[in-house]
Parts: sequence; structure tokens; C-alpha cells
Amino acid sequence: MSDDKKLGWKKIPEGGLITKAGNSATYETGSWRSARPVRDGDKCTNCLICWIYCPDSSILTSDGKLTGIDYSHCKGCGICAEECSVKAIKMVDEKDYAKQKGGKNE
Repeated sequence: MSDDKKLGWKKIPEGGLITKAGNSATYETGSWRSARPVRDGDKCTNCLICWIYCPDSSILTSDGKLTGIDYSHCKGCGICAEECSVKAIKMVDEKDYAKQKGGKNE
């Protein structure tokens, strides 16, 4: 934009404004994670305490049972593992997990 076509201060939108509503479902935030929750299906009792406490709604359920973890939105906070009374969820370092999976970080 040339100097003579720049917007004046009255026409420039204010900074820091949220102009469009959004939520974490719109943005994949799982890449921030340094550790991932891994569930042991043999230990899990489907009490869904992890689902209740997950701040990112990353615990997936169907018909009252845990069906998986949404790694696209899980930030790896570890609350699910901390709250699991039977210790069916453990936090695994992302680098270690990738090595176990042959370099693939699913």
C-alpha cells in the first residue's frame, strides 16, 4: 500500500479485539504437547472421571465408555492421568512415544 493510501487512525481497527467467535474445536492445539496421555484399556473401568476433568474435552466417549483421546486438541496437561483412580492413563513423553511408533507421532 502506498503512503498516500494508508488508512488514517480513525479507520484502523483497534488491536486485541476478538472479531470472530471461536473455540478450541476450531483450532488444533495438540502440537503444543510435550507429553501425551496413553490409556491402558485393561485397567480402565470407564468411570469417566478423566472425561469430567479434561479441560479440553479431549476424552472421547460413546455409550458411557471411553473410546479414545482426541490428540488434535489434547495439550498434555496430565489432569486425566492424575485424576484416574486406577492409574489406567499414564503420561508418555512425545519423543519417546514417537520412537516407540517408529517415528510416527499419531
